Order: sequence, then C-alpha cells, then structure tokens
Amino acid sequence: MTELTEQLQARSGNQCELCKGSDDLNPYAVPPKSGDQAGECAYLCATCVAQIEQPDKTDVNHWRMLNERIWSEVPAIQVLSYRMLQRLKGEGWPMELLDMMYMEADTRQWAENVAQNEDQETRVVHLDSNGNRLETGDSVVLIQDLNVKGANFTAKRGTAVRNIALDHENAEYIEGKVNGQHIVILTKYVKKT
Repeated sequence: MTELTEQLQARSGNQCELCKGSDDLNPYAVPPKSGDQAGECAYLCATCVAQIEQPDKTDVNHWRMLNERIWSEVPAIQVLSYRMLQRLKGEGWPMELLDMMYMEADTRQWAENVAQNEDQETRVVHLDSNGNRLETGDSVVLIQDLNVKGANFTAKRGTAVRNIALDHENAEYIEGKVNGQHIVILTKYVKKT
C-alpha cells in the first residue's frame, strides 16, 4: 500500500468520498491533475468511477448525495461534485446545489476547465426556430398550437415553457411542463424568450 493510499484511507475513513460506499475503493486522480498529492485525488468506489468516466452509465439517483458532498473541504471532492452537478443540471435539482456551492477561485478554475472541454466535445447544440442557442433552464414560447399526444390537450401558441431541459442525444428535442404535464417539444416549434 502506498503512502498516498494510506493518506486517502485516513482522510475518508476508508469509505468512498462521494457515495460513502466501502467496496472496491481506490485512489482517483481528478483530471487534469497528476494525482501526486492527496489534495488532487479522491478515494472512490468502482461505481462512482464508472459513472464519472462513462456518462452514459450515469444513475441520477446515485448522485443525490452531492447535496452533502458540495460542502467538503477537499478540493478534489469539490471539483468532482461540481462536474457531476453540471452534467446532471438538466434534472433541475442540481441547479440549486450549484447556486449554493462555494469554491476557491483556483479550485473553480480546475473544475470548470475540464467541464468546459468535455462540454464542447460531447455537447449537442439545441437551436430554437430563430436559430438562437437554447440552454438548460431557459424559457421558451410555443410558436404554434401543438397537439400533445397521450395528454388529450392542445398546447396553445404563445404558451410559455419555463426551465426547459435539453435532450443530450437529440438536438431537436427539449422537455418542459405545459398545463402541469411534462412533455417533449421539438425545438422548431419554440422561440427563446
């Protein structure tokens, strides 16, 4: 066992520093850091590592523990919490945690640099009917009446849809609530407000 592993075990109480699991724990160097120091690493279980490294395997409910982890004093844990909240912000609840989260300037820069690079590489761009870029949390207005399948109502032209979520796999789909129903809307039928 290396000295770094011993330091991380002592710091974490021999638990995953994110989910508090105790199975298959290993040091995890938080990119782009080399992991030479304990402050650049987290002690994580295989489940957390797999979901961090493979976004398509992310279980949203697994990450609800971040409401406690954002208060960690360990920069590596702050960075991982920030990045996962950014990835999940389309779910709604992570936005509140991101608003509450505090990090020192250098830690925030560490968190944002890789998050921005990942975003640019993998991000699907959503555009409204006028070609304006849509972001999670934006408000849009319907530009024509839409029959909502399965809900037995028509969403009228001019209806505001607030706090939209983006479909990360299809640039033509956004999600939002209309008349209390969560629906999928084609971007060509909305304009950003």
